[in-house]
Amino acid sequence: MDATVSGFLKFLETEKGYSENTIAAYRNDLTQFSKYIHANVSENWADVTRAHIDDYIAHLKKNARRSYSSSTIARKVAAIKSFFHYLIADGIVQHDPTVTLDSPKVKKRLPKAISIEDINKLLDVTAAGDAPKSHRDHAMLELLYASGMRVTELVSLNVDDVNFDDGTVRVKGKKRGIKERYIPVTSEALEALRTYVEHSRKQLLHNQKEPALFLNHRGKRLTRQGSWLIIKRYVEEVGIEGNVTPHTLRHSFAAHKLSTGKSLQDIQKLLGHANISTTQVYTHLVDDSDE
Repeated sequence: MDATVSGFLKFLETEKGYSENTIAAYRNDLTQFSKYIHANVSENWADVTRAHIDDYIAHLKKNARRSYSSSTIARKVAAIKSFFHYLIADGIVQHDPTVTLDSPKVKKRLPKAISIEDINKLLDVTAAGDAPKSHRDHAMLELLYASGMRVTELVSLNVDDVNFDDGTVRVKGKKRGIKERYIPVTSEALEALRTYVEHSRKQLLHNQKEPALFLNHRGKRLTRQGSWLIIKRYVEEVGIEGNVTPHTLRHSFAAHKLSTGKSLQDIQKLLGHANISTTQVYTHLVDDSDE
C-alpha cells in the first residue's frame, strides 16, 4: 500500500478515533484509487489534477467487472476528498484538486422494516432450540430488536455491558468511547441474555479472560459477518421474503416504537442518532402501514 495512504489511515485511527469498519472502508477505497493513479498518472500525489480524478470517477462508472452504485461512488469520492485535505494539512501537496469536486448525487434509500409477525417468527424459531448456539442466537435477536442497536455495537458488547439489575445495556457507540448510551431492554431480552450468559456462554467459552458477550464456535468474539449469516439462516428457515439483515431489525425496532406512540426524540436517543432528521426517515414506515 502507498505509504502516504497508510499514514492517512493511521491519522484516522489515532487522531480521529474512527472505527475499524470505517478505516477498512477508507483503506479499500484509497488503495483502489492509489493503484489507478500510480498506474495512469504518477507516483507523486502532487501531480494529481482535478481532471485525473474526474477520469477516475468515470472509470468507476464504466467498470465492466463491477457495477458500482451511486452511493458507493459517492463514498469513494468522499474518501478521496478527505485524503487530499490531509495531504494539504500535512504539507505533502500544495494544491487540492478536490476543492471544486462535488460528490455524485445519491438517491436516498429509505429504511425497510419487517412486520411484528415476522419478528415473532424469528424469535420463536431461535427460542425453540436448546443448544448453546441456539441460546446465543435467541439472546442476540431479542437484544437487537429490543434495543435497536447497530450490529457493530452488538458484536462489540462485553459481558459487563449488560446490567441485569436495572435492565439496561451499555452501548459505546460508533467511535471508541464516544456517544456512550444506556438502552433499557425488554424483560424477554433480559431473560434470554441471562440464560445465555449464565449457562450457554460458558460452553462456548475457551478463554476465561475473553470479555466478549457474543461468542462464535471458536470462543472468540462474534463478527458482523458472522451475525449476518446467523440471521440469514433463520430468515430462510421461517420463510421471510426479501433481504433481511441485522440492520433490518434496527429499522423494525424504530418503526414499531413509532407506531406505539414513542416520540421521535426518545427514539433518536435510543438509536444514538446525532440529528433528529436521521430519525425522521422512519416516519414513512409508519405512514405507509396506515395506508
